[in-house]
Amino acid sequence: MPETQNTKATALTAVEALKYQGDPLADAVIADLVAGGTTVAVNEVLARFRDNEQPVPEDLPEPVRRYLVATDAPPEWADLDRIAAAYEFFVDDGVHVASVLSFGAMVNCYAQPRPSRVLSLTHRLNQPHRRLSETSQFVLNLMGPNPFGSGGSFVPTIQKTRLIHAAVRHFITRSGEWNVEADGVPLCQQDMLGALLIFSIQVIDGMRRIGISVTDSEAEDYYYVWRVTGALLGIPADAMPETLAEAQALNARLVEASYGPSAEGIELTRNLLRLYENLVPGKAFDGVVAAMVRQVVTPQVADWLEVPHSRAWVRTVGAGARVMRLLERSEDRSQAATTVLDKAGSLLLGGSVRTLTDGQPTALTIPSDLREKWLAAGVCPVTPARDGR
Repeated sequence: MPETQNTKATALTAVEALKYQGDPLADAVIADLVAGGTTVAVNEVLARFRDNEQPVPEDLPEPVRRYLVATDAPPEWADLDRIAAAYEFFVDDGVHVASVLSFGAMVNCYAQPRPSRVLSLTHRLNQPHRRLSETSQFVLNLMGPNPFGSGGSFVPTIQKTRLIHAAVRHFITRSGEWNVEADGVPLCQQDMLGALLIFSIQVIDGMRRIGISVTDSEAEDYYYVWRVTGALLGIPADAMPETLAEAQALNARLVEASYGPSAEGIELTRNLLRLYENLVPGKAFDGVVAAMVRQVVTPQVADWLEVPHSRAWVRTVGAGARVMRLLERSEDRSQAATTVLDKAGSLLLGGSVRTLTDGQPTALTIPSDLREKWLAAGVCPVTPARDGR
C-alpha cells in the first residue's frame, strides 16, 4: 500500500532521530580503554582474535571481555536456514555482488556528506584501496557457509568493526572539529542503517542494472542476512525493516534525507576511480570505469560526485548490460552463457583484489569453503591465503 504523507513524515522523523544515537555498548568499552591507556595493547590481542570458535583471550581487560561475550551470537530471531540460502546465492553470484560493491556501493557511501566528512577527519580520503579491502573482507566473511557458527569468522569481524566505529566516534567527537548538536553523532545509527541498505538493497538494485537476474526470493534472503548483521552491529532492531519491500521504501527515504554532494565525497570518488583505472592498461579505456559507475548508481548520485560522463562509453556499457540480460535468460540452458558471466565477474573481482594493495600481495582471505566451490567452478579470483584459511 502506498505511503501516506503522514506515514512518510513520521518515518523521516524517526530516521532523523538516529543521527543522535551512537552505540552505547561499544562506546563505553572505548571510553574505558582510552581512559586506561590500554588501546595499543588491546589492539595487538584483538588482531589475533579471528574465528567464531576461538575463546575470548584471557589477556584482555575485563570490559572488553564482557563486551565480546555479550555480542558473540546472532539475535534469537535469526533463521539459520535463511542464512544458508543466502550463502548459496553468493556461491552462484558472489563475483557479481563484488563487482557492484566495487563500482556502486562505495560510491553511494560517498554520496552521504556526513560519513564522507568522517573519512576526511580520519585522514582516509586518499586510501580507497584500504576501504575497499576492508569492505570486501567484511562481505566475504559474512557470506561464508556458516558465518555466525562453527568454522566461520564473521562474529569477531563484526565485534571489532563495532569497536573501530566507537573509536572513531570517540576521537572525532573530542577533536573540536565536529558539532554534535548540528551534525549529529559521527558514525551514528543513521549512518549505520544507511550503509546496511547500501550493501543489501542497493547491491541487488545494482546487479539488476548491469543485467544480472536476482529473484525476489534471493533478494529477500540476501537482505535478511544483512538484517541479522545489522543487529550484531548494534543497529536498533526497530530501525531495521523486516521485509524487503519495507527496506526498499526506507532506502528511498534515507536517500532523500541524507544524500547529496560534498567536497569530501567528490574527492573520495575521484580517488576510487583512479584506483580502478589502474586496472585498465593505458589511458584509452579509462572512460569505461566511470561508465560502469554510472551504470550501477543513479544519474543524480553520479552527477553529485562528478563522475565523468562519456556518451560513447555509457552507450557501450549499457549495451553490455543488455547482453548480460540476454545471457542470464539463457544461463540455465547454456553452459557457454554461464561461463561468460562467471568469467567476466571473476576477472573484475580478481583485478580489484590485485589493486587493493597497489599490486602487492593482498591479505584478502576468501573463506575456504567458498574458495573451494569457486575453484571447482573455475571462477575463483585469487589464490588461497598463506595461512590456509
